[in-house]
Amino acid sequence: MNEIYLKASNVSHSYDTLLFLDVELSLQAKQKISIIGESGCGKSTLLHILSTFLKPTVGNIEIFNQDIYKLNKKKINKIRRHSISLIFQQHYLFRGFSAWENLVVSSKISNIEIDENMISLFNLKHCIHKQTGDLSGGEQQRLSILRSLIKKPKIIFADEPTGNLDVKTRDVISSILDDFINEYNSSMIMVTHDRELAKRNDIIFELEDNKLIQRN
Repeated sequence: MNEIYLKASNVSHSYDTLLFLDVELSLQAKQKISIIGESGCGKSTLLHILSTFLKPTVGNIEIFNQDIYKLNKKKINKIRRHSISLIFQQHYLFRGFSAWENLVVSSKISNIEIDENMISLFNLKHCIHKQTGDLSGGEQQRLSILRSLIKKPKIIFADEPTGNLDVKTRDVISSILDDFINEYNSSMIMVTHDRELAKRNDIIFELEDNKLIQRN
């Protein structure tokens, strides 16, 4: 059995109304989990809770056997800086910077040298010194993801990471993420509306009627 990186126990959350109740979930090394559901059901909120950015109304989240919402801010920031990464639908690249300079910023923040093998893995070697505005949409998204993964995180939290892309580019990026996870003993929890993309992962959960239900 692979090492368990993350465990959610009895997690419930509400704002004015209940979003979800008694969520149970665990994530192992090299495992990929999809969370699907209708818009507004609470998928992104659950991802924020799992990724250290929102304390749940009830329940516990353990990352690397630490109850994260009982840690002080310094320890949480250490986990964020070195062990987990978030990938979003939007690029959030630094305009006016080259692709390489975007990676350098991430490298300095994490205090980790850029692994040039990763640049090849993401098929960006040919354009690494171009300005971000001169990159294609697929290249920008690959760069955005690579920048997030420079620190070689053990857990990737992905919120609609291919939502703006065509099917071909979506599949390329999904394959790259698969390769990264296998190569670097990482793992991923992905929120998506795309059921075909969700099927590429090991486990599919659906958030429906305030419950997280396993679908495979």
